[in-house]
Amino acid sequence: MTKNRTIRVLVLSILLGLTGCAKEPPAAPAAPAAPAPTVETEPVSESELIRDMVLYYGRCGDEDGPENARLLARLRSADPDAADRWERILSLWKSVNEELEIHPELLPEGLCDTDELCLVVLGFQLNPDGSMREELIERLNVALSCAELYPHAMIVCTGGGTAAQNKDATEAGEMAKYLIGHGVAAQRILVEDRSLTTAQNAVYTCALLAEKSPQVHQLAIISSDYHIATGVLLFDAQAILTAEEPGKERFTVVSNAAYPAPTGSLSPSFQAGALIELSGDVKTAFDVYYGTYDVHELPTPGSTR
Repeated sequence: MTKNRTIRVLVLSILLGLTGCAKEPPAAPAAPAAPAPTVETEPVSESELIRDMVLYYGRCGDEDGPENARLLARLRSADPDAADRWERILSLWKSVNEELEIHPELLPEGLCDTDELCLVVLGFQLNPDGSMREELIERLNVALSCAELYPHAMIVCTGGGTAAQNKDATEAGEMAKYLIGHGVAAQRILVEDRSLTTAQNAVYTCALLAEKSPQVHQLAIISSDYHIATGVLLFDAQAILTAEEPGKERFTVVSNAAYPAPTGSLSPSFQAGALIELSGDVKTAFDVYYGTYDVHELPTPGSTR
């Protein structure tokens, strides 16, 4: 092999390795060499299979691709129930990013106007002194309009302590004060003030509703527009993962209302990290968050979203 051809092959190999999604090219002819030692990199546990399947879809966006089909088949042989749940979550992931209708500023009419419906208002990082940032206030203004349209719906404010200089303030606590101060009855509001990520919003909110308001079965997500798809994905995924059996989920996300934020975005890679966090692999989730996070105002470790 000439020197130039060797260089071209090396460059091509590096580029393909960086994408992680391309097929391997045919091997170039090479002189016989002693076999190199191999390293086993195949996932061996259910957690690793789920991790690799989610990361692959987050990077390549092909839930029906051959690599995910292979990983899903291995998961199914180990745990058919888990495979059914994660197959549904991958399908949900595709639909929320490609087909979800986001409703600016107000929920649509025609939803259930009883306490079976809950408006879930997602938090946003507080200022250092514990006061709310403008984006969180705008989310709450959307929530006020929705609460007026559906006066019998329950409301959950969700978000933990993210004020660097005020350890007593929580997102959910400040949100609840704002809603009550603007006329919402306190008995309609539940406060989930433990969560520091959107995945934790889903985990803790669903647990709180199951304990405090078991009549709630329908959820409407309220957040900034760029955050809606992620919120819908995670709350529906949490319902799928915690159902007694697939197809019998306690909660269903039925709609959404969004504050049209001037900036902000969340990548499929971030969504992958959040789903991995739901699966229980928190370490890998935070590795993903802090390697690929592209939402504005990147938080420091320990803060929300």
